[in-house]
Amino acid sequence: MEAALVKKWESVVSRFHELTDQLMDPSVISQPAQLRKLSKERTELEPAVELLGTYHDLAKQLEEAAQILADPTAGHELHRMAIEETAALERQRGELEAQAKEFLIPKDPKDEKSLVLEIRAGTGGEEAALFAGELFRLYTRFAEHKGLKVDTVEASETGIGGYKNIVALVEGKGAYGYFKFEAGVHRVQRVPVTEASGRIHTSTVTVAVMPEVDEVDVQIDPKDLRIDTFCSSGAGGQSVNTTYSAVRITHLPTGVVVSCQDERSQLKNRTKAMRTLRARIVEAEREKQEAEIAQNRKSQVGTGERSEKIRTYNFPQNRVTDHRVGVTLHKLELVMEGDLDDIVQALKEQQQRQAEAAPA
Repeated sequence: MEAALVKKWESVVSRFHELTDQLMDPSVISQPAQLRKLSKERTELEPAVELLGTYHDLAKQLEEAAQILADPTAGHELHRMAIEETAALERQRGELEAQAKEFLIPKDPKDEKSLVLEIRAGTGGEEAALFAGELFRLYTRFAEHKGLKVDTVEASETGIGGYKNIVALVEGKGAYGYFKFEAGVHRVQRVPVTEASGRIHTSTVTVAVMPEVDEVDVQIDPKDLRIDTFCSSGAGGQSVNTTYSAVRITHLPTGVVVSCQDERSQLKNRTKAMRTLRARIVEAEREKQEAEIAQNRKSQVGTGERSEKIRTYNFPQNRVTDHRVGVTLHKLELVMEGDLDDIVQALKEQQQRQAEAAPA
């Protein structure tokens, strides 16, 4: 087994024991949120620790079999059994090493989190707004395929099925891991329904994917918030325009503003808005740091800026191309129904190859 992989494996075991000690610390036990966070991390590492124990047991058995094979006094039958056992143990060890690689490739700790999805119409006017709506429906279907829940927080509709922008919470196990590759500029090429001459237009839609941030990860001082309530203006039955159920929260230090009027209850809208606010504040800080780093680089290629077009949807050719991995699929109609698996898998494999190549 590669020495670098063994080193990574041993570091995982070391972290597991470190977490075990922390979970017995009274100062951690007294903080429920921190306790849950550390317990979750320990649970995720436990299979790798058990796997390493099994791996060491196999190594001992292989060593014992090798000693028998090297012993000239051992009988023919004992040698035959040692040869068969060695072959079986080598197969088991190979399987364990394959499983270990899956555990030991550095995982994004945010992958299991829920997320805030934000879609905005870019260049292209009404056509861009229409595609923003179609992209949101694509993501809603994709989420349903994965057993995830999509809950709208804020939306600005154009009146003909399009959206200037839409914000939604996507909740469920592994949500961010499925959606994280969608962040960036999506380009659509097609003939708009309003185009009389049949010319193909190019429009863009910007997608932001922000992992939901736990309260323990970002502290927001209530004194830094301005909370306004107003009458909702969308669906909601008799409560629309009669009760102040809609909520707008402004984070004064950063200027981040979040509105929510999807629920009839002001409390539910406020809870949704706060979840979105936390994610946006962390994302704004990340973008600020990346911008500072980019200014010091001679080349900004691969900085992850949203101005980079990540995918093209070409309707006349029934084609979708992801420019990051060079994958082209001629099944655009299926992709628009939420079939993103081929693209997501290719992006995950690319990420895994990069992780394997990274130093321990």
